[in-house]
Amino acid sequence: MPNKPQIKIPATYMRGGTSKGVFFRLDDLPEAAQTPGEARDKLLLRVIGSPDPYQKQIDGMGGATSSTSKTVILSKPTMPDHDVDYLFGQVSIDKPFVDWSGNCGNLSAAVGAFAISSGLVEADRIPENGTATIRIWQANIRKTIVAHIPITNGEVQETGDFELDGVTFPAAEIQVEFMDPADGEGSMFPTGNLVDDLEVPGVGTLKATMINAGIPTIFVNAEDIGYKGTELQEAINGDEKALAMFETIRAHGAVKMGLINHIDEAASRQHTPKVAFVAKPADYVSSSGKNIRAGDVDVLVRALSMGKLHHAMMGTASVAIATAAAVPGTLVNLAAGGGDRTSVTFGHPSGTLQVGAEATLVNNQWTATKAVMSRSARVLMEGWVRVPEPD
Repeated sequence: MPNKPQIKIPATYMRGGTSKGVFFRLDDLPEAAQTPGEARDKLLLRVIGSPDPYQKQIDGMGGATSSTSKTVILSKPTMPDHDVDYLFGQVSIDKPFVDWSGNCGNLSAAVGAFAISSGLVEADRIPENGTATIRIWQANIRKTIVAHIPITNGEVQETGDFELDGVTFPAAEIQVEFMDPADGEGSMFPTGNLVDDLEVPGVGTLKATMINAGIPTIFVNAEDIGYKGTELQEAINGDEKALAMFETIRAHGAVKMGLINHIDEAASRQHTPKVAFVAKPADYVSSSGKNIRAGDVDVLVRALSMGKLHHAMMGTASVAIATAAAVPGTLVNLAAGGGDRTSVTFGHPSGTLQVGAEATLVNNQWTATKAVMSRSARVLMEGWVRVPEPD
């Protein structure tokens, strides 16, 4: 039986914030992959190079980290007053599944730029020079994102002097607004509490703030689990016992948040919820060797993504951090000094980031109207990806 040939699929490899992913136009995918299901998942797994028991993704476009095992599918808008539909797939590295349960906040910064460059945005929405305001419908979580894309001579301006900790080179600044970031189907705090007692077998009873804003996130105090909040990746990612502890916290928190019915279901829902730990400001040295002073930040935050400590901070988790900080009494707010605030600067393994959020109390329930952060994005490569012809 002859071997099947490879097929070519138009694709663009982009960095957005501190993540990278393979971007597709929906119409460019093979017909069977243009609708959700097994054919689409198998295609994206093969593009990224998963599942890979070696956890290197050598035979694909993935970079063997949660930040680089990502795919994006864009299409014409299905919602009124939007410019593009954005669907995000977090590809597992060592398991054969794609998680569609949440958004990627970092890659959201690249969506508007790709939509413009690939002709998905109407021409009259793009100025010759200035800023294009691109209204994005995030199909995974059914929320609006507004990206402000710099334009020069009618094209996306990618170069600039905006620096983002976790990204080596400067680029043009893109402001991203996450509108109404809380879960529209329930309370922003699914348990009804700003702080819960979370019982975790083998760990103990932890104080936890569980919030659904940007992405479902479980916050615990660093000191309660034996950390300082200044840790870098190597302090945790090589410690199998620590990783197992965090996964146990995540699974039990997911049940308490109502995201899953039983802890066993957490294994098939790796992308959400996130688990993070917070601490009061302290001096530390970032992964790039930069000295971060306690006075530079309001709070320290470390977060795990797909079972590993993130090298910087997920964009959606940054929304959760900003929103939780804006609500007096949450663990994030208390670690940041308490009180009312509309922005917070937090320290992460790669440096610092300032994010803003507005939260209000309506009918005795907290809700968020908007979260804002600055990111950058650029095209790394464009052309075609090749994969063996599907069965």
